[in-house]
Amino acid sequence: MPANRKATGQLGEEIAVRTLREAGLFIVERNWRCPVGELDIVAEESGPDYASGVSDAVWLVLVEVRTRSSTARGNARQAFTPRKQAKLREVAGHYLQEKGWRGPWRIDAVAVQLERDGREVSVEHIRYAVGG
Repeated sequence: MPANRKATGQLGEEIAVRTLREAGLFIVERNWRCPVGELDIVAEESGPDYASGVSDAVWLVLVEVRTRSSTARGNARQAFTPRKQAKLREVAGHYLQEKGWRGPWRIDAVAVQLERDGREVSVEHIRYAVGG
């Protein structure tokens, strides 16, 4: 049972990592920080890049995890507010610049809904959760 908000968030991130790995993504790093915010998970995935015509490109996938153990303030999916999405775009820009990434990329989200005792209710991987 998660004892506090931080423990709930850490449990949600572990569940998200497992979910992403099961979906075929490779985890590059976790909890990357810059002056304007944090990326929970940075991953890579192979797939077509229709913009460049490359059939098997490496995509950089920046992932935000939202975990809820109650629905009193909305469920995990509802935590991806327009304000949060704008912040993710800003942090993504910093990451891309620092790393010099020039390939395809996207921002995904993983919404983890738990019971109060920490048992999983649902896990949803939302690809392209934040538009550019």
